[in-house]
Amino acid sequence: MPYAADDPATVRGLAVLFKLPDGEEWRTAMVNLPVFPAATPQAFYDLLLATAPDPATGKPDPARIKMFFTEYPESAKAIQLLHGQPPSSGFENSTFNSLNAFRFIDSSGAVVWGRWSVVPVQPFKPMDAAHPEQTDTNYLFDALIAAIHEHPLQWHLVITLAQPGDPTDDATLPWPADRKQVDVGTLTINDIESEDTSPARDVNFDPLVLPSGIAASDDPLLSARSAVYARSYTLREGEHKDPSAVSAAETAK
Repeated sequence: MPYAADDPATVRGLAVLFKLPDGEEWRTAMVNLPVFPAATPQAFYDLLLATAPDPATGKPDPARIKMFFTEYPESAKAIQLLHGQPPSSGFENSTFNSLNAFRFIDSSGAVVWGRWSVVPVQPFKPMDAAHPEQTDTNYLFDALIAAIHEHPLQWHLVITLAQPGDPTDDATLPWPADRKQVDVGTLTINDIESEDTSPARDVNFDPLVLPSGIAASDDPLLSARSAVYARSYTLREGEHKDPSAVSAAETAK
């Protein structure tokens, strides 16, 4: 849906492809949510069914949603947490999270469990306070383009380390705020392109494309994400590619 209007409630994503000196790649697709609303692929499938619009009303059926939350109480808690955190005013001051846990393995074979985030250097501003009147279709992208032309944007790549007992197989559960965090580098974006000229649209950001030293956890969502992303990529490659909603002329301003 490339021409959907920007909406502060829509989940934002950041995908990064790291090309390492030895030829390895690390691909990560992150979102601006602190937790995921479902713990398993089946729960997420059932959530999509429960929240699908009723043909008679055009809105989800409250009874079906209630039944879903009864069956998956962990999702009810996760969605309550999501509703309590307002989105930031734009892409440039959003934090993006891996959500799933991964294993970090050193040269001796020792393992630590972690989740990563990219945390903006740009200060957080809530959407409702910064842009209460925005209605332009691409206002989030327009603001991002303007910001990058003004100065580079930066995020810290932060690894949060688990302690014994922290769930590594359930993305609906946040880890305690006091967990150790390691700042492992800075992501700088100093240029911007339209999808019409950028290769990003033709990359499968499979979360299981990992370099040596990082491996999947026991989170069941990871293998499902990998399979779904591969299917999505195959379908997209066979589709007609419409021009980007943000043209090359707009990014060149």
